[in-house]
Amino acid sequence: MKRIVLLFGVFAVSLIVALNAAGQGKAPAKAPRPAESATQEALAAWNEVGRKLVAMAEDWPEAKYDYKPTPEVRSFAEQLLHVAGTNYFFTNTAMGKELGPEDLPRDKYKTKADIVAALKKSFADGADAFKQKGDAGMSAAVKHPFGNYMAHLASIAWDVTEHSGEHYGNLVVYYRLNKMVPPESRPRR
Repeated sequence: MKRIVLLFGVFAVSLIVALNAAGQGKAPAKAPRPAESATQEALAAWNEVGRKLVAMAEDWPEAKYDYKPTPEVRSFAEQLLHVAGTNYFFTNTAMGKELGPEDLPRDKYKTKADIVAALKKSFADGADAFKQKGDAGMSAAVKHPFGNYMAHLASIAWDVTEHSGEHYGNLVVYYRLNKMVPPESRPRR
């Protein structure tokens, strides 16, 4: 008798599991999308942080472009010009050009439109460098622009992308201190 009850219990549980799985109407799992190349993934990250920073640059009121939370730190405009200048540490290294200044000069970029254009160009030029170099070129070892050592070009691209993300975070604080909501934090429609 115990055996029959045990067999009936196993049968009942198996039937419930099978019916539950069938009732969910799920198609068999698809194979995951293949991974992109390391260069494609790095380029996607580069473009994404660029998109966020350009959205901020376009959104921030021009009258507040020289806003600083404290006198010791960069203004909103100087933060963007710093990002743009640092982007060229990757781009110029990739293209075999001489490095320029880490900060593009504020006196040369006087208006919001000037700064937005410089920032957009810095990300576009970097994206072009990724595409021109491709996987083989991004794997090449070059002198790191921030130190006296060799690094793969892809590693430098990730360093500069992370740097841009850090400044995105800085600028979120500028928004919050001005009781503003950054574009990326606003509700989507």
